[in-house]
This record gives sequence, structure tokens and C-alpha cells, in this order.
Amino acid sequence: MRVQNQGLQHIWIVTGPAGCGKTTVAKNLSEKLQVEYIEGDDYHPESNKQKMRNNIPLEDGDRWDWLIALRDAAIESLQTRSAVVVTCSALKRKYRDVMRVAAYNHPMVQIHFIYLDVEEEVLVQRVTARKDHYMPPTMVHSQLQALEKPVPGSEADSITVSCDARPNVVQDRVNGEVDRIMAQYE
Repeated sequence: MRVQNQGLQHIWIVTGPAGCGKTTVAKNLSEKLQVEYIEGDDYHPESNKQKMRNNIPLEDGDRWDWLIALRDAAIESLQTRSAVVVTCSALKRKYRDVMRVAAYNHPMVQIHFIYLDVEEEVLVQRVTARKDHYMPPTMVHSQLQALEKPVPGSEADSITVSCDARPNVVQDRVNGEVDRIMAQYE
């Protein structure tokens, strides 16, 4: 299906649990597309970060203001750009729906979710190896318990990328999917 590209703007949201590679993939994608990158973790209020530091899983009520602030930052970025790349765990469909409101309120905005699919053992290894991050490895399991992976067919704006390979291979997969999606708008 081809869609007219005139005036369309794109929000690319790289999603998944802690340690899946959101930041690495998003930074590389923003460089490829030559657009702004927004780190979702920067929009968490200190109270959320403190909870996670203390191994307390976030509840829905902890996430709404964070998701809205992140969505607003993405829309703000589009004031001067044609696209933006954002990281956001977006663990549940209802969290992705909060981000989708950007397209409902701005008909020229297209939302694209890129879910990075990684095994739990790999996530724990990666989070354990991190330095200076508020998310302890013990929180990975709670994130996976809350996770609602995008369902093919029911979330047409979402793609799943397997992260069962080296980072450069994963990035190539993501870039290929983005190119495929963007070809629909040419």
C-alpha cells in the first residue's frame, strides 16, 4: 500500500524491556535518518527512577505522566523536523496507545513501533553489565511479566525485530524494516 508522503511526519518508537538495546538502536537509527533522538528514560520523574532503584515495579499510574511527557516531546520535535526517534519501553498495548494519540491529534503524523525481542537471560546479562543506570537487573523479570508483545495483525504500526544476533546485524534488520516502511510513503 502506498501512502502520499506530502507533509507526513514520522515518530519512530524503539520499544522493549530494559537491556534490549533500545538506546543503541535508536541512536543509530536517528543518525541514519538524520533526525533527533529522544531518550525516554530522561523523561521519567525522579520518583519513578527511585522506585526502580529500589526494585519496586512501576504501576500504570506511575507511567501515564511519563508517557504523555514523552509523547509531547516527540510532537514538539516535529515542529522543526520531519521525523524523530524515541526510546520507550511501551511494555503494554495501552502504553503504546498513549503514544498513538500523537497521530490521532496530528493527522500528518505516522507512528511506528519497533519492538526489540530479546531472551530474558540476555536482558539480565546486559542490565547487569550496565554502569550508572538506575534500573537493577532484578527488575527485568517484572518487566517481562508486565510485557504485552505487539501482536502481528492487531497492531499494524508495530514491527518485531529479533535480537538473536550481534548488534550490527540487529541494526541492519531494523534499518531494513525502516527502509521497507518508508518505501510505502514514496
